[in-house]
Amino acid sequence: MDLSQAKPQRLYGDLAYLWPIMSPPEDYAAEFKDWRDALRNRLGSGRHEILELGVGGGHNLSHLTGEFQATAVDLSEEMLENSRKLDLSVEHHVGDMRTIRLGKKFKAVMIHDAIDYMLTESDFRATFATAAAHPEPGGIFVTSPDYVKETYRDRLVLSNTGSDRETELTFIEFHHDPDSEDTTVETIMFFLITQDGELRIEHHLHTTGLFPLQTWLDMMHQAGFDVEQSPSQEGDDPRQSILLVGTLRECA
Repeated sequence: MDLSQAKPQRLYGDLAYLWPIMSPPEDYAAEFKDWRDALRNRLGSGRHEILELGVGGGHNLSHLTGEFQATAVDLSEEMLENSRKLDLSVEHHVGDMRTIRLGKKFKAVMIHDAIDYMLTESDFRATFATAAAHPEPGGIFVTSPDYVKETYRDRLVLSNTGSDRETELTFIEFHHDPDSEDTTVETIMFFLITQDGELRIEHHLHTTGLFPLQTWLDMMHQAGFDVEQSPSQEGDDPRQSILLVGTLRECA
């Protein structure tokens, strides 16, 4: 298999149907307790309106929709279909987190691991500008890097197996940094898919951003947020440990 021919972003297109098996909603429960606490501690009680940019399959948001009124944005219509199946009460929009403007304000804006697809500082500025354009005055923005330059582990291999009634999936992730001087890293995913007793193998290439923590803090501050850091429960990646909560400055 020629890995140089691995097609990018298949997970958000023809392989999106595998997402509920690959990363089921229950896997997010411990991590999203911290996100819920961050929202409640700053917003107080009530069914506040929140926005998630880059919602993906909606698995993270599904742990919050029982308490908050949610709106979701993602580039992938296929992933949004997964999210709609979880909760029809969520308002869904197809859009790019770097440029979308919904013309509406929210108590809080969130970006989970979709933030990792920001590959340059220009991407960061655009995304954080979107995050700053949507909270009410004094509202908050919550995000969490999957990893930062200080915690990234090169040549890391992760794997798991899951199934539903029709499909058994074993997936393997190989994380590596082809060029330590730039701001991107790669993850190659292998999917071993068994359906109707037949096995097929697919692969998918992620290119994601890698920046020092200070870059995250500086970019959020420049967008108009006062930022607090707090520990976060590890998600499906052992490098996840930091929750960043920004409060929009009144003059921003």
